[in-house]
Amino acid sequence: MQLFPAIDVRDGKCVRLQQGDYSKETVYGGDPLAVAKEFETDGAPWIHVVDLDAARTGRPENRDVVAQIALSVGIPVQSGGGIRDEFSAEALLEAGVTRIVIGTAALEQPRLVRRLAQRHPGRIAVGLDARSGEAAVRGWTEGSGVTVLEAIEWFADAGVAAFIVTDIARDGMLTGPDIEGLARVLDATRADVVASGGVGSLDDLRALRALEGSGGRALAGVIVGKAIYEGVFSVAEALGALE
Repeated sequence: MQLFPAIDVRDGKCVRLQQGDYSKETVYGGDPLAVAKEFETDGAPWIHVVDLDAARTGRPENRDVVAQIALSVGIPVQSGGGIRDEFSAEALLEAGVTRIVIGTAALEQPRLVRRLAQRHPGRIAVGLDARSGEAAVRGWTEGSGVTVLEAIEWFADAGVAAFIVTDIARDGMLTGPDIEGLARVLDATRADVVASGGVGSLDDLRALRALEGSGGRALAGVIVGKAIYEGVFSVAEALGALE
C-alpha cells in the first residue's frame, strides 16, 4: 500500500483546506517545491499535487509549479485539479507528471477519460470527491447528481489506472477515514483504489492497510496531508505503519 503525501497549491503556496472550504485555509509554506523535495528525502514513494485554483476555475493557475515539482524530484508525481480538456491533460503528462487525476471532467465528459486512458495506459485516474455519497465537482463547490458508486460503474471498462476517492466531510479534519464507504468502493471496481480524507493517526493508516473488500482486495494507497503538516506523524512513521 503506497503513501501519497499531499501538496495542495493555491496562489503558488502550499496550503490545506478544511472540508474543501476555500475560506478555511491554512498556509504551510510558500515553496511547494521545497516541500516536495522534503517528502522525497523522507522516503515517500509518490507525491500527490493538487492545483486548488484550477480545481475551482478550470484555469491552470499553478501548472508551472506542478511541472517544476515533477521535473525536480526523482519519485512519481500524481496531480489533479482543473484538468477539463485534452490540452490540459497532455500538458501535465508532457511536463513529467506520472499520473493525472480527472475529477469534474470525468463526470461531465466521460468520453474524455476513455480517450485519454486508451492513449496513456496506466497514467489516467478518476478523482471522486464524495459528499454524503454524491460526487462533487468544480473544486468541491457543486454536486453532480451522480453517486460515487454510479460513477465507478461508468468507467468499469474504460481502462483507468485508479480511482482516487476523497470524503469531503473528513478532509482536513483528522477524524478518521470512511472505512465502510471505502470497502464498498473496493467491491465496486477491479481498478486500484486510493483513499483520501480524514487520516489523523497511525492507527487510521493501519486500519486502511488492513481493509479488504468482500473479494479480498486491498487499497492501493492513501493520500495524507494535514496529519503530516501538523506533525501528528512523519512520513517515515507513516511508511512504517503501512508496511
